[in-house]
Amino acid sequence: MGQGLSTKKCDLNIAVNNNNHHTEEISTERLVVRRGQPFTITVSFTAPIHNYLQQLKRTFLIVQTGSHPSKADGTQIEFPISILGDQKQWSAALEEQDSRSWTISVNTPANAAIGQYALLLHASKSYCLLGNFTLLFNPWCKDDEVFLANEAQRQEYILNQDGIIYGGTENAILAQPWDFSQFEEDIIDICFTLLDIGERHQQDKTHTQRKNPIYICRTVAAMLNCDELRGILTECRTGKYYDGTSPSKWLGSSPILQQWVTSQCKPVRYGQCWVFAAVMCSVLRCLGIPTRVVTGFTWAHNTNSSLSVDEYYDEDGILLTHNKSARIWTFHVWNECWMARRDLLPEYSGWQALDATCQEKSKGPSFCGPAPVQAIKEGKTEVDYDVCYFFAAINAKCQVWIHKADDILKPALGCTKYTGNNISTKSVGSERCEDITRNYRHPEGSLQEKEALEKAYKKMKKAEKTCSNSKTQFSSIPTTLEEPVNLFIHLQSENSLPLGQDVPLSIRVFNHSGGEKAVHLVLGAQSVHYNGVPNTPLWKEEFHFILKSKEANTLQVFVPYSQYRKHMGESHLLRLTAVLRDEDSFYIYFAQEEIIICNPPLTIEFPENIVQYQSTTAEISFLNPLTERLEKCVILVAGRGLIYRQRKYRLGSVQPTSTQQLHIPFTPTQAGPRRLTAHLDCIQLQNLKSYKSINIVAA
Repeated sequence: MGQGLSTKKCDLNIAVNNNNHHTEEISTERLVVRRGQPFTITVSFTAPIHNYLQQLKRTFLIVQTGSHPSKADGTQIEFPISILGDQKQWSAALEEQDSRSWTISVNTPANAAIGQYALLLHASKSYCLLGNFTLLFNPWCKDDEVFLANEAQRQEYILNQDGIIYGGTENAILAQPWDFSQFEEDIIDICFTLLDIGERHQQDKTHTQRKNPIYICRTVAAMLNCDELRGILTECRTGKYYDGTSPSKWLGSSPILQQWVTSQCKPVRYGQCWVFAAVMCSVLRCLGIPTRVVTGFTWAHNTNSSLSVDEYYDEDGILLTHNKSARIWTFHVWNECWMARRDLLPEYSGWQALDATCQEKSKGPSFCGPAPVQAIKEGKTEVDYDVCYFFAAINAKCQVWIHKADDILKPALGCTKYTGNNISTKSVGSERCEDITRNYRHPEGSLQEKEALEKAYKKMKKAEKTCSNSKTQFSSIPTTLEEPVNLFIHLQSENSLPLGQDVPLSIRVFNHSGGEKAVHLVLGAQSVHYNGVPNTPLWKEEFHFILKSKEANTLQVFVPYSQYRKHMGESHLLRLTAVLRDEDSFYIYFAQEEIIICNPPLTIEFPENIVQYQSTTAEISFLNPLTERLEKCVILVAGRGLIYRQRKYRLGSVQPTSTQQLHIPFTPTQAGPRRLTAHLDCIQLQNLKSYKSINIVAA
């Protein structure tokens, strides 16, 4: 090199740097660092340097990213090597030197664009590539927009690869395991491929926006659902998955991302809301943005910001579609990302709601967010991005209508659904479910809730006047229909039941009026999908009776297992309804309950002490509780650091009321907390998952 400065090699000190930057699980063979935090390199020269201070004046480092790096757009930066660096910008400081090597501390600014960089040495008129590195967001750096002060939260929302996603119903919350695998081999490269393709679609040819976590979140959300771009996953609206993988069969994000990239980035079939949110969590955690998966129960979807949703039933209590996209979902899953919102007021920094599931919106992209959770709670619907959609989904009220045989719609009395219940996420450092509803809404019926609703309504009405062609609306603040206090109906059942049991129903009808009442009661059961789409009507029973004034009648009935066993659907949700008609006034009263039918347990047992690199065996046992034989049983087993990739075991048939045991030999390659996940599938049962965590002792 010029003036005798010729590079022999460069040691990127990968092990030390990656450990200091909390990226050692991403790679031990390539340099991965976080912005706003220095890293060190050691440059060795072919000949002794006798006057290093003179050489230093003529020596610079260059970093560049993107396919066409340019000083003009900030994707190529040249800076001198000095005695002292500058922590606020790209800089290099000489830490140690001898006659044949320099140890240089390279500092990256806390607002640098994330990406894959080349590092060059420029001395005199010569250039030499020292190596490549990947730069990520840094929640450990106070000046980074994604800074998270709590170390336990950083461990959970950046470094933890073992997730739990919640489903079921608001009264019977079920946990299912998910392997985020954000640090698995090739995932970081797939994440940047995803950004590259997303930017290509947006015709953004530079990487300058990659410094902004909001931009990254919106680009990833747009790429997740192929309704927005030619993205990672596609939904299946028919419920038939013969040409792909059923969403409930995915165990983690890595197989989805790997399949997407190996198929020339064709959308993977299939995903639902929890799959979109899980993959989003994996990508954003990998890139360094603190992220978690959140589930809300009784969720108003596709309301286009209306605070009112209608559900339609026939006179037998069977849920109808009415060709409307707005529905009450049993549960919905989205993400929260942690960041400072420097584009907004300071109180809107912190958790931001981000939803990659497609929405039917009057304008803008089909995903939602990032929306400040605090703005959602306060009803600040004008705040970016999409606060109005989250607010409506969580605060809408649902009116039930009965579609009569003569094509007349009548409002059902006594049944108003309230949305946005039991909003849940995995707690920090444990597998406990944490309720975070208080972050999204004020207590039901409180003055603060009323003020937030009124504030949102006024803001949206004002927005309608200034934008007359907008379809977004808060047409009214829903109120309960005026009801004659004549009859009262209460329907009660178990919140969840084991598969194979009859479903018990208790119905109490009370006559409040001063006179005798002739009533007609129809009880029904129907399987429904988690997203509110009706499935098969399963059972119906009718009663006629007369109630004297102030008299109550209580009925105890059962929905036989034989009636629902073949028609539960993938969600295992049964909607139980009671339609009560006053024969004199023709008022219709309605009640409903939703229960979940639980699969039998899949039990995983480990030996007491397991040591890294030592062979051992886990035992999986399964009891068939049914009086019929289970056919074509297959168990999938996965466990990062325990077994290599997924294993498939064919069990064949499992006899009625018998227990099947399976021994899984494995040799753990990684120490620390590890999780084994098992998924059983057969003709009669789907989506039977179990997991167990174990601490592996280091060798």
